[in-house]
Amino acid sequence: MLAAATFLMAAAAQTAPAPTPAANAEVERRARDVVSILSGQGDYDAIFAPSFRTAVPRAQFDAIGAQLSQALGKPTGVEAVQPTGPWSARIRIGYDRGILNADLAIDPNGAHPITGLLTRGVDARGPVAATTDAVVEQVAALPGHSGLALAKLGSGAPQLVKSHDASTPLAIGSAFKLVVLAELVRSIEAGERKWSDVVTLDGSALPGGGYAQQPKGTRVPFRELAERMISVSDNSATDILLFHLGRQKVEAMLPVVGMTDAAPRNVPFLGTLEMFKLKGVEGGALGSKYLALPIAQRRAFLDGPVRDTTIAAIPKTLFQDGKPLRVEQIEWFASPNDLVRTMDWLRRHFDGPAGADLRAVLSKNPGLPEPATNWRYVGYKGGSEPGVLTMTFLLQGKDGNWYVLSSGVNDPTKDVDTLRFTGLMGRALELAAPR
Repeated sequence: MLAAATFLMAAAAQTAPAPTPAANAEVERRARDVVSILSGQGDYDAIFAPSFRTAVPRAQFDAIGAQLSQALGKPTGVEAVQPTGPWSARIRIGYDRGILNADLAIDPNGAHPITGLLTRGVDARGPVAATTDAVVEQVAALPGHSGLALAKLGSGAPQLVKSHDASTPLAIGSAFKLVVLAELVRSIEAGERKWSDVVTLDGSALPGGGYAQQPKGTRVPFRELAERMISVSDNSATDILLFHLGRQKVEAMLPVVGMTDAAPRNVPFLGTLEMFKLKGVEGGALGSKYLALPIAQRRAFLDGPVRDTTIAAIPKTLFQDGKPLRVEQIEWFASPNDLVRTMDWLRRHFDGPAGADLRAVLSKNPGLPEPATNWRYVGYKGGSEPGVLTMTFLLQGKDGNWYVLSSGVNDPTKDVDTLRFTGLMGRALELAAPR
């Protein structure tokens, strides 16, 4: 349940004389060679230096290329080469449905093989918004239902700067993990726990993630679990934290952090493995039984039949066809305003006993490859599944002021255009930064 992906191939720094037209020509030639390789042509061993081939074998490169082609279509050529050094450049490679940004470095000696290629995200094709108002309009025009809130934070309630349907709840995917983090922060500030305290795994079944295969008795610090839950959206870390902290204590944090627009829909507060079982077991039959129950009986159903259903009953192909599954019924829900208030609650605790680690946990993954160009601080949590995509950024401008940008899209009929949405969020971050 991740909002976006960045492909890291390799990177290397080069020190060389001042750039020359000949050097620039070599960089451009190698940029065209990258397109050839991504198209399934060219001589990999001749184009890339031995150091690069050691770090990124041909099979690994081809797998990355296949992922790019699946998302963007066929490569169409080099669209721009902007020198960044004597033997390096930022390049833009065109695809049918988008543009790949990458940093390219070549050896200044010999045949000038490529020594570094680091992707910097993709841009969807389409009109480039010139203003934040234009971004809002384009978000509003996306298929399905969308919402957006850009708010300035201060000592009082967040003040909306730009918005579109900001008070309507949406399914938010893994952004629910911010509430789990908030309960951990509350408990640390109350003196009930410390970041360094450890959880001892009891052998309970866990969803996919870094701890799913760890043996019973493994000890994991809260700090590590929280960082993995937020930075890589580790579902196993999330369920460990949720059930160790206590489902009902996490539920009690919903109104505390400001999740008021959709609070009743999040009780009982689902774990990730529970959600997978409800959506996937017996073609969704388990979820149908759950939804047919009165709210008061659902907690017992989760703690009984759902808990006792084995992981093996979840189809291995769950979510792989890209078709939305009950995104309006079985999910976690929040409006953009809810997520703004939640991020503001977390920001207000940066100066408390849990603050230094909290600040670091939220900023480990900035959400987009380079969102911090015009921002002093970027905290982030996103979420996704087929038909669901949300991104929420906690931002401090270079003028010291704080903001939150939160936006999401739900489409119960088809998957969300990730490239288009993430491109709009990147543009919004660029335009909204205080100058």
